[in-house]
Amino acid sequence: MHSKQTVKYICESYPSGNDYYYKKELITHDSWENVDSLSWSRARPISKSTFIKRKKEGYKIEYIVVSKPPAEVIPFRKSDQIVN
Repeated sequence: MHSKQTVKYICESYPSGNDYYYKKELITHDSWENVDSLSWSRARPISKSTFIKRKKEGYKIEYIVVSKPPAEVIPFRKSDQIVN
């Protein structure tokens, strides 16, 4: 388990009302002394209860509001049968 300084918990909120929860960990590709080798890991999904639990424990929390427009729905029509 990472310390409070090397992990952050993320809540992404969408206009649909859905919330998605993730965690990211600070990782090194060389050594902790080499600051240039530090980066955040890929976002890993977590449960809402884990997010709330970590928030109460004082971990770094980040809220992201995603305001993408909804996807365009493209209807598919059956084409007439092709006769050979």
